[in-house]
Amino acid sequence: MTTDIHTERAGAAAGPPPSGSALAKARQGRVAKGEMSRGVTILWQIGVIVGVLVLWQLTHVFELGKPIIVQSPALVGERLVELFTGSELWPNLWSTMSAVVIALALSSIVGIPIGLFLGLLPRTRRVLAPFISALNATPRVALAPVFIILFGMDIEGKVALAFTIVVFIMVLNAQAGATSADPESLRLMLALGASKFDIVTKVVLPSAVPSILAGMRLGLIYSMLGVVTSELIASESGIGQMIARAAGVFDLSTVYSIVLVMMVIAAALNMLTEMTERRLLKWQPPPQK
Repeated sequence: MTTDIHTERAGAAAGPPPSGSALAKARQGRVAKGEMSRGVTILWQIGVIVGVLVLWQLTHVFELGKPIIVQSPALVGERLVELFTGSELWPNLWSTMSAVVIALALSSIVGIPIGLFLGLLPRTRRVLAPFISALNATPRVALAPVFIILFGMDIEGKVALAFTIVVFIMVLNAQAGATSADPESLRLMLALGASKFDIVTKVVLPSAVPSILAGMRLGLIYSMLGVVTSELIASESGIGQMIARAAGVFDLSTVYSIVLVMMVIAAALNMLTEMTERRLLKWQPPPQK
């Protein structure tokens, strides 16, 4: 009897369960709060851009550096307009970005299976770890002449150099994802007599997906760096060759303009891959705060 009274009092204190309209209002409040925080973030980002432009202009006005190096933001902006309205930027940009995508795709196709394989076989991983580390530490830029001789100065040479950089990122991230699989789930699958294919596809691969996607985001940036570096050394076309030609005649306004274009492209691609990653990982529980 006493227990029933205490239960009734607790229920009265807690109040009735929230209705559907109350839950809907709470959900709308969370959505509105999320949209407001995103809006504040965008405002801060715009403020950072404006602050950088102001500092840049002040540096130019007060001649805090050599005039040939500290170009006016207005001059760089004029050169940007010329590049966008001209016919030189777009074919070179296409040459660079196509090599970036091909290098990233090849690195993913080769690196992800190797990383999963190493993650599933600890003995093999221990044997090959020093060799992988040694190869990954090799300065690929120093081998650029080798790639040029083997593949020429067309897209194949650019893809080869970028591939040698990005493939190790994919291998290491896939390996880290495979080794992060829940050992209790693995033991349970083995106890139930699951096949190796089922273990890989239902336990290991889902655990490795976040790490693989993070590796692809990082690999995209390093693929761009590898391709542009190859173009700077020797190439028939590409953004890197545009930078090399402009730098050769000390046309730094063109150099800055092209660098800004690449920065915007890199930021946009990173945002796109981040959005794709969030959509693909909706099945994951939200992080605990």
